[in-house]
Amino acid sequence: MTSITAAPPARARRSPRARHGGSLLTLLAWAVGLLFFAPAAWMVLTSLHSESAAATNPPSLGAPLTLQGYQEFFDGGQSPWPPLINSAMASVFSTVLVLLLAIPAAYALSIKPVRKARDVLFFFLSTKMLPVVAGLLPIYLVAQRLGALDNINFLVLLYASMNLPIAVWMMRSFLAEVPVEVLEAAAIDGASLFTVMRRVIVPLTSPGIAATALICFIFSWNELLFARVLTGVVAGTAPVFLTGFVTSQGLFLAKVCAAAVAISLPVLAAGFAAQDKLVQGLSLGAVK
Repeated sequence: MTSITAAPPARARRSPRARHGGSLLTLLAWAVGLLFFAPAAWMVLTSLHSESAAATNPPSLGAPLTLQGYQEFFDGGQSPWPPLINSAMASVFSTVLVLLLAIPAAYALSIKPVRKARDVLFFFLSTKMLPVVAGLLPIYLVAQRLGALDNINFLVLLYASMNLPIAVWMMRSFLAEVPVEVLEAAAIDGASLFTVMRRVIVPLTSPGIAATALICFIFSWNELLFARVLTGVVAGTAPVFLTGFVTSQGLFLAKVCAAAVAISLPVLAAGFAAQDKLVQGLSLGAVK
């Protein structure tokens, strides 16, 4: 007796209108992506021109390329390495501090919700509604009274407090996706809260932690206003060092673009290294 196997269903063919619509959406996506990438590409191209070629109007695309701007940035009168090290210390240490505080807070607000958790979340969010300039003078006076002006440790605490509300909100959405059954099984096995956090929560939400850490790192690395006002010679950061290339006399556009490209490289390297976990983390808490 022969067996009769069912033929696989034929794939539904897309209509020409649907194919053209998909092509138009693809072209639109590429156009938007190139539109956002154009300023960065223009900055890189300008950094490879001489000052006279970079200052022409309209800009000259066929001008000869040179590394003079990068040479002046690294071998100029002032070394860029102390500001870069200060930015790295402030960004890395503040990000670690934010994660150490945000993960337990998000755990308390999502997996083990406390009373009036919505009020707590709104309080965290309300701290970001105040304009940064409005808090500049009080923070300056506090730093002056504490003797913390031009101190990198004060910048670490300040950046951590600025990024903590965003980190709590992000980590709360990530922790809400953790299956409750896994936590219950760990509790039945006798795992303590610290063990659950270290061996269950952190591995399951590692993409979300990577996304949160990268965003906090970028915000800390790019911060200029507080670093400009609260620091000086000792604790000056890379963005503050970058503004020093803007002068009222002479040409400086190529040098500023070269400095901006060099200062942006650590952030780009961090994003490239964590791109897999970053994509997973940004979509982890999006769909339930």
